[in-house]
Amino acid sequence: MSDTDDLTPAEARIWRAFPRGESVDFRVSEDEDPALGGSWDAERTVRASVLRALLLKAPQEAGEIAALKISGARIVGVLDLKYATVDAAIRLSHCQFDDVPDLYGAHLRQLNLTKSVLPGLTSAGLRIERVLRITGCRMRGPVRLGGAHISGALFMEQAEFGAPDDSEPVLQLNQAVIEADLWAPQMRARGQVRLTGASIAGRVNLQEAEFDVPGGTALDAQNLSVGAHVRARRVRARGRVELRGSRITGRLDLVHAVLSNPGETALRASSCVIGELWLRGGERLEGALNLRRSQIEILTLEPEKLPDEVHLGNLAYTALAPHEPAERRLPMLERDGDRYEPYGYEQLTAAYRHVGDDDAARIVQLAKQRRRRATLTWYGRLWGYVQDATVGYGFRPLRAAVWLLSLLAVGSIAYGLDHPRPVKPGESPDFNPVFYTLDLLLPVINFGQESAFAPDGRHQWLSYGLIITGWILATTIVAGVTRTINRQ
Repeated sequence: MSDTDDLTPAEARIWRAFPRGESVDFRVSEDEDPALGGSWDAERTVRASVLRALLLKAPQEAGEIAALKISGARIVGVLDLKYATVDAAIRLSHCQFDDVPDLYGAHLRQLNLTKSVLPGLTSAGLRIERVLRITGCRMRGPVRLGGAHISGALFMEQAEFGAPDDSEPVLQLNQAVIEADLWAPQMRARGQVRLTGASIAGRVNLQEAEFDVPGGTALDAQNLSVGAHVRARRVRARGRVELRGSRITGRLDLVHAVLSNPGETALRASSCVIGELWLRGGERLEGALNLRRSQIEILTLEPEKLPDEVHLGNLAYTALAPHEPAERRLPMLERDGDRYEPYGYEQLTAAYRHVGDDDAARIVQLAKQRRRRATLTWYGRLWGYVQDATVGYGFRPLRAAVWLLSLLAVGSIAYGLDHPRPVKPGESPDFNPVFYTLDLLLPVINFGQESAFAPDGRHQWLSYGLIITGWILATTIVAGVTRTINRQ
Protein backbone atom coordinates (compact mmCIF):
# COMPACT_ATOMS: atom_id res chain seq x y z
CA MET A 1 0.00 0.00 0.00
CA SER A 2 1.43 3.40 -0.98
CA ASP A 3 1.51 6.44 1.27
CA THR A 4 -1.18 8.12 -0.84
CA ASP A 5 -3.65 5.32 0.00
CA ASP A 6 -3.62 6.20 3.69
CA LEU A 7 -3.52 9.98 3.93
CA THR A 8 -3.80 11.72 7.27
CA PRO A 9 -6.34 14.58 7.58
CA ALA A 10 -3.50 17.12 7.18
CA GLU A 11 -2.17 15.36 4.08
CA ALA A 12 -5.64 15.02 2.58
CA ARG A 13 -6.18 18.74 3.05
CA ILE A 14 -2.96 19.48 1.16
CA TRP A 15 -3.87 16.98 -1.58
CA ARG A 16 -7.18 18.73 -2.20
CA ALA A 17 -5.64 22.21 -2.24
CA PHE A 18 -2.76 21.42 -4.59
CA PRO A 19 -4.58 21.25 -7.98
CA ARG A 20 -6.10 24.71 -7.41
CA GLY A 21 -2.90 26.26 -6.00
CA GLU A 22 -4.59 27.05 -2.69
CA SER A 23 -2.63 27.75 0.49
CA VAL A 24 -2.76 25.46 3.51
CA ASP A 25 -1.75 27.20 6.74
CA PHE A 26 -1.37 25.09 9.89
CA ARG A 27 -0.09 27.92 12.09
CA VAL A 28 -1.94 28.93 15.22
CA SER A 29 -0.32 32.39 15.09
CA GLU A 30 1.84 34.26 12.62
CA ASP A 31 4.69 34.74 15.10
CA GLU A 32 5.12 31.13 16.24
CA ASP A 33 8.61 29.64 16.03
CA PRO A 34 9.00 26.76 13.52
CA ALA A 35 12.07 25.62 15.46
CA LEU A 36 9.56 24.15 17.93
CA GLY A 37 8.05 21.98 15.20
CA GLY A 38 9.36 18.83 16.84
CA SER A 39 6.56 19.18 19.40
CA TRP A 40 3.77 19.68 16.88
CA ASP A 41 1.14 16.96 16.89
CA ALA A 42 -0.05 14.71 14.06
CA GLU A 43 -2.56 17.30 12.87
CA ARG A 44 0.38 19.39 11.58
CA THR A 45 2.69 16.56 10.48
CA VAL A 46 3.14 15.73 6.80
CA ARG A 47 5.17 12.90 5.30
CA ALA A 48 7.77 14.00 2.72
CA SER A 49 6.91 10.96 0.58
CA VAL A 50 3.34 12.25 0.23
CA LEU A 51 4.60 15.64 -0.95
CA ARG A 52 6.87 13.92 -3.46
CA ALA A 53 3.99 11.86 -4.86
CA LEU A 54 1.82 14.96 -4.98
CA LEU A 55 4.39 16.93 -6.97
CA LEU A 56 5.18 14.13 -9.40
CA LYS A 57 1.85 12.28 -9.86
CA ALA A 58 -1.11 14.37 -8.68
CA PRO A 59 -3.82 14.97 -11.29
CA GLN A 60 -4.35 18.50 -12.61
CA GLU A 61 -7.64 20.38 -12.78
CA ALA A 62 -8.61 22.05 -16.03
CA GLY A 63 -8.41 25.83 -15.85
CA GLU A 64 -6.41 25.80 -12.60
CA ILE A 65 -2.71 26.35 -11.88
CA ALA A 66 -1.39 23.75 -9.47
CA ALA A 67 0.96 24.85 -6.68
CA LEU A 68 2.18 23.41 -3.38
CA LYS A 69 1.67 26.10 -0.71
CA ILE A 70 2.11 25.01 2.90
CA SER A 71 2.81 27.04 6.03
CA GLY A 72 3.52 25.84 9.55
CA ALA A 73 3.84 22.08 8.92
CA ARG A 74 6.27 19.52 10.29
CA ILE A 75 7.71 17.55 7.37
CA VAL A 76 9.04 14.13 8.32
CA GLY A 77 11.23 11.95 6.15
CA VAL A 78 13.42 12.98 3.22
CA LEU A 79 11.81 15.12 0.54
CA ASP A 80 13.51 13.32 -2.34
CA LEU A 81 13.23 15.20 -5.63
CA LYS A 82 16.64 14.46 -7.07
CA TYR A 83 16.65 14.62 -10.87
CA ALA A 84 12.90 15.35 -10.79
CA THR A 85 11.18 17.91 -13.03
CA VAL A 86 8.39 19.77 -11.27
CA ASP A 87 6.27 22.33 -13.11
CA ALA A 88 4.30 23.51 -10.08
CA ALA A 89 5.58 26.27 -7.81
CA ILE A 90 6.64 25.08 -4.34
CA ARG A 91 6.24 27.14 -1.17
CA LEU A 92 7.04 25.45 2.13
CA SER A 93 7.27 28.41 4.49
CA HIS A 94 7.46 28.46 8.30
CA CYS A 95 7.92 24.70 8.22
CA GLN A 96 10.07 22.33 10.28
CA PHE A 97 12.02 19.70 8.30
CA ASP A 98 13.17 16.66 10.22
CA ASP A 99 15.50 15.51 7.44
CA VAL A 100 17.64 17.14 4.76
CA PRO A 101 15.69 17.60 1.50
CA ASP A 102 17.45 16.09 -1.52
CA LEU A 103 17.01 18.27 -4.61
CA TYR A 104 20.18 17.17 -6.38
CA GLY A 105 19.87 17.83 -10.12
CA ALA A 106 16.18 18.72 -9.83
CA HIS A 107 14.48 21.07 -12.29
CA LEU A 108 11.93 23.24 -10.46
CA ARG A 109 9.74 26.13 -11.47
CA GLN A 110 10.06 28.06 -8.22
CA LEU A 111 11.06 27.21 -4.63
CA ASN A 112 10.14 29.22 -1.53
CA LEU A 113 11.32 28.06 1.91
CA THR A 114 10.82 31.37 3.73
CA LYS A 115 11.39 31.20 7.51
CA SER A 116 11.56 27.42 7.59
CA VAL A 117 13.98 25.46 9.77
CA LEU A 118 16.02 22.75 8.02
CA PRO A 119 18.89 20.45 8.98
CA GLY A 120 20.54 21.36 5.66
CA LEU A 121 19.82 21.23 1.94
CA THR A 122 21.29 19.00 -0.76
CA SER A 123 20.69 20.76 -4.06
CA ALA A 124 23.86 20.77 -6.14
CA GLY A 125 23.07 21.12 -9.85
CA LEU A 126 19.57 22.41 -9.05
CA ARG A 127 17.81 24.39 -11.80
CA ILE A 128 15.22 27.01 -10.88
CA GLU A 129 13.21 28.68 -13.63
CA ARG A 130 12.21 31.66 -11.53
CA VAL A 131 13.40 32.46 -8.00
CA LEU A 132 14.79 30.58 -5.05
CA ARG A 133 13.76 32.12 -1.75
CA ILE A 134 15.24 31.03 1.59
CA THR A 135 14.52 34.31 3.33
CA GLY A 136 14.73 34.03 7.12
CA CYS A 137 15.53 30.32 7.01
CA ARG A 138 17.55 28.67 9.76
CA MET A 139 19.86 26.07 8.27
CA ARG A 140 21.38 23.73 10.87
CA GLY A 141 23.62 21.96 8.37
CA PRO A 142 25.37 22.56 5.03
CA VAL A 143 23.41 24.07 2.15
CA ARG A 144 24.85 22.64 -1.06
CA LEU A 145 23.95 24.77 -4.06
CA GLY A 146 27.16 24.27 -6.02
CA GLY A 147 26.56 24.37 -9.76
CA ALA A 148 22.97 25.54 -9.35
CA HIS A 149 21.39 27.56 -12.15
CA ILE A 150 18.77 30.09 -11.10
CA SER A 151 17.11 31.98 -13.92
CA GLY A 152 15.71 34.56 -11.53
CA ALA A 153 17.01 35.86 -8.21
CA LEU A 154 18.24 34.19 -5.03
CA PHE A 155 16.81 35.70 -1.83
CA MET A 156 18.49 34.97 1.51
CA GLU A 157 17.56 37.97 3.68
CA GLN A 158 18.11 37.31 7.39
CA ALA A 159 18.88 33.67 6.71
CA GLU A 160 21.06 31.82 9.23
CA PHE A 161 23.57 29.19 8.21
CA GLY A 162 25.46 26.91 10.55
CA ALA A 163 26.70 23.35 10.92
CA PRO A 164 27.60 21.03 13.81
CA ASP A 165 31.23 20.99 12.61
CA ASP A 166 33.45 22.91 10.20
CA SER A 167 34.25 20.02 7.88
CA GLU A 168 32.65 21.83 4.92
CA PRO A 169 31.22 25.27 4.10
CA VAL A 170 27.82 26.04 5.54
CA LEU A 171 26.72 27.60 2.23
CA GLN A 172 28.07 26.40 -1.09
CA LEU A 173 27.33 28.46 -4.19
CA ASN A 174 30.53 27.60 -6.04
CA GLN A 175 30.12 27.61 -9.84
CA ALA A 176 26.48 28.68 -9.42
CA VAL A 177 24.83 30.84 -12.08
CA ILE A 178 22.29 33.45 -10.99
CA GLU A 179 20.76 35.39 -13.86
CA ALA A 180 19.38 38.18 -11.66
CA ASP A 181 20.28 39.38 -8.14
CA LEU A 182 21.65 37.71 -5.03
CA TRP A 183 19.84 39.35 -2.15
CA ALA A 184 21.16 38.53 1.34
CA PRO A 185 21.13 41.55 3.69
CA GLN A 186 21.51 40.64 7.40
CA MET A 187 22.46 37.07 6.53
CA ARG A 188 24.31 35.19 9.31
CA ALA A 189 26.86 32.46 8.58
CA ARG A 190 28.62 30.56 11.35
CA GLY A 191 30.99 28.80 8.99
CA GLN A 192 32.49 29.37 5.57
CA VAL A 193 30.42 30.73 2.68
CA ARG A 194 31.79 29.62 -0.68
CA LEU A 195 31.11 31.54 -3.89
CA THR A 196 34.13 30.45 -5.92
CA GLY A 197 33.55 30.73 -9.65
CA ALA A 198 29.95 31.89 -9.21
CA SER A 199 28.39 34.14 -11.85
CA ILE A 200 25.77 36.71 -10.84
CA ALA A 201 24.33 38.84 -13.62
CA GLY A 202 22.74 41.45 -11.38
CA ARG A 203 23.48 42.93 -7.97
CA VAL A 204 24.77 41.36 -4.78
CA ASN A 205 23.40 42.74 -1.52
CA LEU A 206 25.25 41.67 1.62
CA GLN A 207 24.47 44.72 3.71
CA GLU A 208 24.89 44.06 7.44
CA ALA A 209 25.63 40.39 6.79
CA GLU A 210 27.88 38.46 9.20
CA PHE A 211 30.51 35.87 8.33
CA ASP A 212 32.19 34.12 11.20
CA VAL A 213 35.19 31.79 10.81
CA PRO A 214 37.88 33.14 13.20
CA GLY A 215 41.34 32.28 11.90
CA GLY A 216 39.98 30.80 8.66
CA THR A 217 38.33 31.92 5.42
CA ALA A 218 34.91 33.36 6.21
CA LEU A 219 33.93 34.28 2.63
CA ASP A 220 35.62 32.46 -0.24
CA ALA A 221 34.59 34.25 -3.43
CA GLN A 222 37.57 33.67 -5.69
CA ASN A 223 36.90 34.23 -9.40
CA LEU A 224 33.45 35.61 -8.63
CA SER A 225 31.77 37.45 -11.52
CA VAL A 226 29.20 40.17 -10.78
CA GLY A 227 27.49 42.16 -13.50
CA ALA A 228 26.51 45.10 -11.29
CA HIS A 229 27.27 46.32 -7.76
CA VAL A 230 28.23 44.45 -4.60
CA ARG A 231 26.67 46.27 -1.66
CA ALA A 232 28.36 45.12 1.55
CA ARG A 233 27.91 48.10 3.82
CA ARG A 234 28.36 47.34 7.52
CA VAL A 235 29.24 43.76 6.73
CA ARG A 236 31.07 42.01 9.59
CA ALA A 237 33.59 39.29 8.86
CA ARG A 238 35.72 37.43 11.38
CA GLY A 239 38.16 35.58 9.17
CA ARG A 240 39.53 36.16 5.68
CA VAL A 241 37.42 37.69 2.92
CA GLU A 242 38.84 36.14 -0.27
CA LEU A 243 38.04 37.79 -3.61
CA ARG A 244 41.13 36.86 -5.61
CA GLY A 245 40.57 36.96 -9.38
CA SER A 246 37.03 38.35 -9.15
CA ARG A 247 35.40 40.66 -11.70
CA ILE A 248 32.93 43.21 -10.38
CA THR A 249 31.62 45.49 -13.10
CA GLY A 250 30.12 48.05 -10.77
CA ARG A 251 30.97 49.09 -7.24
CA LEU A 252 32.33 46.98 -4.38
CA ASP A 253 30.87 48.93 -1.46
CA LEU A 254 32.57 48.16 1.86
CA VAL A 255 31.59 51.37 3.64
CA HIS A 256 31.66 50.87 7.43
CA ALA A 257 32.63 47.21 6.94
CA VAL A 258 34.27 45.50 9.92
CA LEU A 259 36.88 43.04 8.66
CA SER A 260 38.95 41.19 11.24
CA ASN A 261 41.54 38.47 10.84
CA PRO A 262 44.39 39.34 13.24
CA GLY A 263 47.84 38.23 12.17
CA GLU A 264 46.58 37.13 8.73
CA THR A 265 44.95 38.69 5.67
CA ALA A 266 41.62 40.38 6.37
CA LEU A 267 40.75 41.27 2.75
CA ARG A 268 42.37 39.81 -0.33
CA ALA A 269 41.18 41.37 -3.57
CA SER A 270 44.26 40.67 -5.67
CA SER A 271 44.21 40.12 -9.44
CA CYS A 272 40.69 41.59 -9.55
CA VAL A 273 38.97 43.87 -12.04
CA ILE A 274 36.65 46.25 -10.18
CA GLY A 275 34.82 49.35 -11.35
CA GLU A 276 34.91 51.09 -7.97
CA LEU A 277 36.15 50.00 -4.56
CA TRP A 278 34.83 51.88 -1.54
CA LEU A 279 36.74 51.18 1.64
CA ARG A 280 35.98 53.88 4.15
CA GLY A 281 34.19 54.60 7.40
CA GLY A 282 33.98 52.47 10.49
CA GLU A 283 36.72 50.53 12.18
CA ARG A 284 40.23 50.03 10.88
CA LEU A 285 40.93 46.71 9.16
CA GLU A 286 42.36 44.17 11.58
CA GLY A 287 44.64 42.11 9.40
CA ALA A 288 46.46 42.68 6.10
CA LEU A 289 44.93 44.29 3.01
CA ASN A 290 46.01 42.74 -0.31
CA LEU A 291 45.17 44.53 -3.58
CA ARG A 292 48.11 43.31 -5.65
CA ARG A 293 47.79 43.21 -9.45
CA SER A 294 44.20 44.48 -9.38
CA GLN A 295 42.69 47.00 -11.80
CA ILE A 296 40.32 49.49 -10.19
CA GLU A 297 38.86 52.49 -11.99
CA ILE A 298 38.01 54.52 -8.87
CA LEU A 299 39.61 53.63 -5.53
CA THR A 300 37.95 55.25 -2.52
CA LEU A 301 40.27 54.55 0.36
CA GLU A 302 40.47 56.42 3.64
CA PRO A 303 43.92 56.43 5.30
CA GLU A 304 42.30 55.74 8.68
CA LYS A 305 40.90 52.47 7.35
CA LEU A 306 44.28 50.99 6.41
CA PRO A 307 45.93 48.34 8.59
CA ASP A 308 49.64 48.13 9.41
CA GLU A 309 50.24 45.72 6.53
CA VAL A 310 49.19 46.73 3.02
CA HIS A 311 50.13 44.98 -0.25
CA LEU A 312 49.70 47.14 -3.35
CA GLY A 313 52.25 45.71 -5.79
CA ASN A 314 51.20 46.43 -9.41
CA LEU A 315 47.83 47.81 -8.30
CA ALA A 316 46.43 50.02 -11.09
CA TYR A 317 43.81 52.71 -10.49
CA THR A 318 42.76 55.81 -12.37
CA ALA A 319 41.40 57.98 -9.56
CA LEU A 320 42.00 57.94 -5.81
CA ALA A 321 39.46 59.42 -3.41
CA PRO A 322 38.97 61.26 -1.16
CA HIS A 323 41.59 63.83 -2.11
CA GLU A 324 44.20 63.81 0.65
CA PRO A 325 47.61 65.49 1.02
CA ALA A 326 50.46 63.34 -0.22
CA GLU A 327 51.83 63.07 3.31
CA ARG A 328 48.71 61.13 4.33
CA ARG A 329 48.87 58.77 1.35
CA LEU A 330 52.57 57.90 1.42
CA PRO A 331 52.44 55.70 4.57
CA MET A 332 50.34 53.10 2.71
CA LEU A 333 53.26 52.59 0.29
CA GLU A 334 55.69 52.26 3.18
CA ARG A 335 53.58 49.50 4.77
CA ASP A 336 54.06 47.20 1.78
CA GLY A 337 56.98 45.33 3.36
CA ASP A 338 60.65 46.30 3.25
CA ARG A 339 61.01 45.73 -0.48
CA TYR A 340 61.19 48.84 -2.64
CA GLU A 341 58.55 48.77 -5.41
CA PRO A 342 58.63 51.90 -7.58
CA TYR A 343 55.34 51.12 -9.34
CA GLY A 344 53.27 52.10 -6.30
CA TYR A 345 54.84 55.55 -6.22
CA GLU A 346 54.33 56.01 -9.96
CA GLN A 347 50.67 55.01 -9.64
CA LEU A 348 50.08 57.44 -6.77
CA THR A 349 51.86 60.17 -8.73
CA ALA A 350 49.60 59.53 -11.74
CA ALA A 351 46.51 59.74 -9.51
CA TYR A 352 47.54 63.17 -8.23
CA ARG A 353 48.32 64.39 -11.75
CA HIS A 354 44.91 63.09 -12.85
CA VAL A 355 43.29 65.68 -10.57
CA GLY A 356 45.88 68.38 -11.36
CA ASP A 357 47.72 68.33 -8.01
CA ASP A 358 51.30 68.64 -9.29
CA ASP A 359 52.69 69.65 -5.89
CA ALA A 360 51.48 66.39 -4.34
CA ALA A 361 52.86 64.48 -7.33
CA ARG A 362 56.31 66.00 -6.74
CA ILE A 363 56.19 65.08 -3.05
CA VAL A 364 55.45 61.46 -3.99
CA GLN A 365 58.30 61.39 -6.48
CA LEU A 366 60.68 62.81 -3.89
CA ALA A 367 59.57 60.12 -1.42
CA LYS A 368 60.19 57.51 -4.11
CA GLN A 369 63.80 58.64 -4.56
CA ARG A 370 64.39 58.64 -0.81
CA ARG A 371 62.97 55.12 -0.53
CA ARG A 372 65.14 54.00 -3.44
CA ARG A 373 68.22 55.53 -1.81
CA ALA A 374 68.07 52.95 0.98
CA THR A 375 68.62 50.17 -1.59
CA LEU A 376 71.86 51.67 -3.02
CA THR A 377 75.50 51.13 -2.13
CA TRP A 378 77.15 53.49 0.36
CA TYR A 379 78.53 55.79 -2.32
CA GLY A 380 75.18 55.77 -4.13
CA ARG A 381 73.45 56.74 -0.89
CA LEU A 382 76.04 59.49 -0.32
CA TRP A 383 75.40 60.95 -3.76
CA GLY A 384 71.68 60.64 -3.11
CA TYR A 385 71.98 62.69 0.08
CA VAL A 386 73.83 65.37 -1.88
CA GLN A 387 71.09 65.51 -4.52
CA ASP A 388 68.42 65.57 -1.83
CA ALA A 389 70.06 68.39 0.12
CA THR A 390 70.85 70.54 -2.89
CA VAL A 391 67.90 70.27 -5.30
CA GLY A 392 65.61 67.65 -3.75
CA TYR A 393 66.39 65.18 -6.55
CA GLY A 394 65.31 67.82 -9.06
CA PHE A 395 61.85 68.25 -7.47
CA ARG A 396 62.99 71.27 -5.44
CA PRO A 397 64.63 73.48 -8.10
CA LEU A 398 64.34 76.65 -6.02
CA ARG A 399 66.59 75.05 -3.44
CA ALA A 400 69.48 75.21 -5.94
CA ALA A 401 68.85 78.92 -6.43
CA VAL A 402 69.03 79.46 -2.67
CA TRP A 403 72.36 77.62 -2.54
CA LEU A 404 73.74 79.62 -5.46
CA LEU A 405 72.64 82.97 -4.03
CA SER A 406 74.06 82.10 -0.61
CA LEU A 407 77.44 81.09 -2.04
CA LEU A 408 77.43 84.10 -4.36
CA ALA A 409 76.91 86.37 -1.36
CA VAL A 410 79.71 84.69 0.62
CA GLY A 411 82.18 84.89 -2.28
CA SER A 412 81.25 88.44 -3.22
CA ILE A 413 81.73 89.72 0.32
CA ALA A 414 84.98 87.81 0.87
CA TYR A 415 86.60 88.88 -2.41
CA GLY A 416 85.14 92.37 -2.18
CA LEU A 417 86.92 92.94 1.13
CA ASP A 418 90.21 91.47 -0.08
CA HIS A 419 90.75 91.58 -3.84
CA PRO A 420 92.88 88.76 -5.32
CA ARG A 421 96.02 89.89 -7.10
CA PRO A 422 95.95 90.23 -10.91
CA VAL A 423 97.81 87.62 -12.93
CA LYS A 424 99.15 90.28 -15.36
CA PRO A 425 99.20 93.71 -13.74
CA GLY A 426 98.21 96.44 -16.14
CA GLU A 427 96.50 94.01 -18.53
CA SER A 428 93.77 92.67 -16.26
CA PRO A 429 90.20 94.04 -16.41
CA ASP A 430 88.74 95.86 -13.45
CA PHE A 431 88.01 93.39 -10.63
CA ASN A 432 84.32 92.64 -9.92
CA PRO A 433 83.77 90.39 -6.86
CA VAL A 434 80.25 89.33 -7.97
CA PHE A 435 81.24 88.22 -11.47
CA TYR A 436 84.47 86.70 -10.16
CA THR A 437 82.41 84.52 -7.77
CA LEU A 438 80.02 83.60 -10.61
CA ASP A 439 83.02 82.57 -12.72
CA LEU A 440 84.03 80.17 -9.94
CA LEU A 441 80.51 78.81 -9.31
CA LEU A 442 79.26 78.35 -12.87
CA PRO A 443 81.54 76.01 -14.86
CA VAL A 444 79.86 76.69 -18.19
CA ILE A 445 80.03 80.53 -18.00
CA ASN A 446 83.16 82.65 -18.41
CA PHE A 447 83.15 86.35 -17.54
CA GLY A 448 86.95 86.61 -17.86
CA GLN A 449 87.43 87.23 -14.14
CA GLU A 450 88.65 83.84 -12.94
CA SER A 451 91.60 83.67 -15.42
CA ALA A 452 92.66 87.27 -14.76
CA PHE A 453 93.02 87.08 -10.98
CA ALA A 454 94.79 84.59 -8.67
CA PRO A 455 93.69 84.45 -5.02
CA ASP A 456 96.07 83.22 -2.35
CA GLY A 457 95.90 82.01 1.21
CA ARG A 458 92.45 81.34 2.61
CA HIS A 459 90.80 82.94 -0.39
CA GLN A 460 92.42 80.32 -2.59
CA TRP A 461 90.82 77.58 -0.51
CA LEU A 462 87.54 79.43 -0.76
CA SER A 463 87.87 79.45 -4.57
CA TYR A 464 88.46 75.67 -4.56
CA GLY A 465 85.34 75.19 -2.45
CA LEU A 466 83.24 77.37 -4.75
CA ILE A 467 84.45 75.53 -7.85
CA ILE A 468 83.70 72.08 -6.35
CA THR A 469 80.32 73.21 -5.03
CA GLY A 470 79.48 74.73 -8.39
CA TRP A 471 80.20 71.50 -10.20
CA ILE A 472 78.07 69.52 -7.70
CA LEU A 473 75.17 71.96 -8.06
CA ALA A 474 75.46 71.95 -11.84
CA THR A 475 75.50 68.14 -11.97
CA THR A 476 72.53 67.72 -9.65
CA ILE A 477 70.54 70.40 -11.48
CA VAL A 478 71.19 68.68 -14.82
CA ALA A 479 70.22 65.31 -13.28
CA GLY A 480 67.03 66.79 -11.87
CA VAL A 481 66.06 68.54 -15.12
CA THR A 482 66.77 65.34 -17.08
CA ARG A 483 64.58 63.34 -14.68
CA THR A 484 61.78 65.89 -15.03
CA ILE A 485 61.95 65.82 -18.83
CA ASN A 486 61.96 62.02 -18.89
CA ARG A 487 59.00 61.89 -16.51
CA GLN A 488 56.99 64.22 -18.71
